[in-house]
Amino acid sequence: MSNGKNQWVVPHGKEWAVRGEGNSRATAIKSTQGEAAQVARDIARNQQSELIIQNRHGQIRQKDSFGNDPCPPKG
Repeated sequence: MSNGKNQWVVPHGKEWAVRGEGNSRATAIKSTQGEAAQVARDIARNQQSELIIQNRHGQIRQKDSFGNDPCPPKG
């Protein structure tokens, strides 16, 4: 299991928000998805948690694990 809260990059109007899982308030709001993803990636790496990026429609676009990966790559 991860040590910190999973970090989500979610649409926020015309901008993008970084939100810790279970939090109602955004940690950061950025003008581009890439900027928000970098902030979330740094937090997830620091907290050894998961990074989940959504697209504009709310579907999961990408996931990265920076902690104890429940499905590590084989080989």
